[in-house]
Amino acid sequence: MAIAKAERLMNLALCLLGTRRPLSKRELRDSIEAYVEAFGPGNGSSGSDDSFNRMFERDKDDLRELGLVIETVESLDGEVGYLARRDSNRLPPITLDAEEAAALGLAAKVWQQARLAGAASGALQKLRAAGLPEDVDPYGPHGALEPRIPVHEAAFEPLMLACRDRRPVVFDYRKATAAHPEQRHVEPWALECWRGHWYLAGWDRDRGAERVFRLSRITGKVRSRGGRYTADVPDVVTVRETVASWAGEIADRSARIRLRSDAGYPLRAKATSVRELGDGWDELEIPYGHGLDAWLVEFGPDVVVLEPAELRADVVDRLRAVAKG
Repeated sequence: MAIAKAERLMNLALCLLGTRRPLSKRELRDSIEAYVEAFGPGNGSSGSDDSFNRMFERDKDDLRELGLVIETVESLDGEVGYLARRDSNRLPPITLDAEEAAALGLAAKVWQQARLAGAASGALQKLRAAGLPEDVDPYGPHGALEPRIPVHEAAFEPLMLACRDRRPVVFDYRKATAAHPEQRHVEPWALECWRGHWYLAGWDRDRGAERVFRLSRITGKVRSRGGRYTADVPDVVTVRETVASWAGEIADRSARIRLRSDAGYPLRAKATSVRELGDGWDELEIPYGHGLDAWLVEFGPDVVVLEPAELRADVVDRLRAVAKG
């Protein structure tokens, strides 16, 4: 919403909420600076009156869509007036238990490194003013163990706004095994933090499929694009489950690999069996799901995939792609 329109709507809402009697269109036109600047005082030319009436009706509809209850009252002389009674536009008392307050406090922590840090702090202050008990600590009862959700990635804020506004975006993305970033056209769905990293789930237009992107691998600026979404947004976006599956944490198969005796301790922690082969090598059996090939590539020459054949081929393809880069 443009700043000028937002200011005009705010002033109109304040007039309607602050009056004790219904105000006519003429009174509202003469009271709100934006109307006076655009159309002059009431009883002007018929052209300006018509333009004002159209703008006023749109503004009134916008305020009602935002939730303001505006009453239309006809006086004894037949003149129509408007007002917004405070008792009709007052929120019920806010009651939050300790867990809900802690959740709100944790959500506010997300903005520690973002430009909306002040807004988040102000929101908590307004909650206290609206009835949040002073003895409820919104940041949790365990100060030394207080959870934190850092936001270091510059891509976080534009992607959060794009998810909220349902705007397609374009950004350069470097996969873990790629030497150079590639441009992605994405319809963003949701952001979620998992194990200290932020991820974006959305529809990749170029690949015609759902994808999850790690924000730390986004290079350059996130650019908004016009137009509507081409794919339906699912009711539930399972970011964590998708990332866990891609990371191989949802295992539905088993792989057999050779590993140097003094290397690959994270792989050893996942292994269901380890057998010494001699000559500085061990054989491991590892349960895995989608994404193990990307992980194995990180260990370079210390790992050799024995089976299955498709996993071995995926690892070889990734290594060749890195070598070409």
